[in-house]
Amino acid sequence: MHIDTLLNSVKQQAKSNLKVITLSVASSWSQGRTLYGGISASILYQAMREAVSPEKVMRSLNTNFIGPIEPDSEFSITVEVLREGKNVTQVVAHLVQDNKVAVMSQASFGIARPSQIIVSNDLQHKMDYPQKSDFSPKNSNGIPKFLGHFDLAQTKGGLPFTGKKDSDVHGWMRFNKKPSDFYDAHLVALIDIWPPTVLQMLDLPAMASTMSWNLEFIHPHQKSSGSDWFAYQAETRQAADGYAHTEANIFDKHGTLVAISRQVVAVFA
Repeated sequence: MHIDTLLNSVKQQAKSNLKVITLSVASSWSQGRTLYGGISASILYQAMREAVSPEKVMRSLNTNFIGPIEPDSEFSITVEVLREGKNVTQVVAHLVQDNKVAVMSQASFGIARPSQIIVSNDLQHKMDYPQKSDFSPKNSNGIPKFLGHFDLAQTKGGLPFTGKKDSDVHGWMRFNKKPSDFYDAHLVALIDIWPPTVLQMLDLPAMASTMSWNLEFIHPHQKSSGSDWFAYQAETRQAADGYAHTEANIFDKHGTLVAISRQVVAVFA
């Protein structure tokens, strides 16, 4: 099941003015006993995107992963516009399965306005653009199924449970079957593919779960192609008491910062 199939279904149902969107996602998008968090957040983003005028772009997306989502089983999505102002619209979406909220997202969409305040971003990375993927999920035991949809090229850090002393992860990422037209919903799905930074520090497998995910999109940014690689640099800001706080910068193929990602991860080790 390609991501475009899912996103197109959401768009079509929203344009039909359905108050409740229904969907099921194939097990190829699974991560342990639930769906991959990036795909559920992407679907909720798309549902909220359809409720907002196109001139307003997403500035921030906050997602809480509350409970597991069973693959190949139907769930529903509801969207509520909390406030629609001239410049900013605030929207919330819930993903419900078996009468239980599994994921909740809130997004802020804002229109571009003339401003006296301009602070250019000078953050850059020094990673060489990859020629090919260096990761094959087909040859890796215990790797989540959803990674079969992506290409990875890691430049720093290690795989989970390999006893590394470093807690940073750097690398490149893209879809291995390119979307027909790459837009922000695809970027949401792409950014979350990397495992929590601290898992590489463990010697033995242990449970971990993202509790909350904050994603900020930097605008303006250039149009990207479905075959483009995106650079990813994540660091662990702090970890203690079974929780880790991580932060990542995401760059497009031109080296432009396009997103900032922050996560709170529960680690059971």
